[in-house]
Amino acid sequence: MTKFAPYKRKTMKRIALIIFFMAAIIAPYSMQAQIVSGDSERFNPDSISRDFKNQPYFGLYKDNYFIFGPPVGPKPTKENTNIKFQISIAQRLTNATLPGGTYLYLFYSQKCFWNVLENSMPMTDLNFNPGIGITKPLFVKNRYVGKLSLILEHESNGRDSIWSRSWNKVSLAANIIVDPHLSVAGKVWIPIIDGQNNRDILHYCGLYQTSVQVNSTNRKFSGSLTLVKRLGNFFNYNTILELAYRFSRKSNQYLFLQYYNGYGEGLLDYKVWKSQVRIGIVIKPQLFSDF
Repeated sequence: MTKFAPYKRKTMKRIALIIFFMAAIIAPYSMQAQIVSGDSERFNPDSISRDFKNQPYFGLYKDNYFIFGPPVGPKPTKENTNIKFQISIAQRLTNATLPGGTYLYLFYSQKCFWNVLENSMPMTDLNFNPGIGITKPLFVKNRYVGKLSLILEHESNGRDSIWSRSWNKVSLAANIIVDPHLSVAGKVWIPIIDGQNNRDILHYCGLYQTSVQVNSTNRKFSGSLTLVKRLGNFFNYNTILELAYRFSRKSNQYLFLQYYNGYGEGLLDYKVWKSQVRIGIVIKPQLFSDF
């Protein structure tokens, strides 16, 4: 027992906790995916309305993933090759439909960067992103076509002193299903910057973003491109390219590749340019991903 230093015991406990938490997230949504019988059911307005109007709905918000990989360009090292994982959920808070056919939701996302190759396996940056807002499902000609959301968000890294980063946003987001193979999304926000050490965050994390997602006919393959517009000239964008391959039609687990190119991947080093490719597992929301 003497060969295990206290920090290693803490690390083992941390790993066990993460594995347990990820398993708790994965299990119910793997089973949930089996309930969906096909594309006709996925886009049936009566089915969608039933999902919204039944008891408070708890589910995925953004993609939930666990990925690992090196930088593109610089030589991979223990410091720059890491795990990135995200946990994101949404809880509907109202049983009844609110005025305008809307519903009140609580959102929570957490993103973490974990340097598992270093001796102490430090989690170098944790970003917390709670929010509350109203969502309106959209129906056109008896077809569910997407949703609109107005959200009050907070994002911070939970640190103090010179390492503290935080800001708030009033966000308007839209997700539109063009057809079973194509969906588009957009999000624009009014920033309320309260962090003393990130007054210039809009130059790195931007003012709005746009996304497009495509799916194969059997929904086994999917790909998405997200562009986040930073302040500055027309070409100032952060770019996120994602590819996913579903293991089986009855599951909601995908082999996942993500390429991030730009600033603001994490709050702590939001001013640092990153070009990073990672691969791992992702669990996706039923109809489309929020970005």
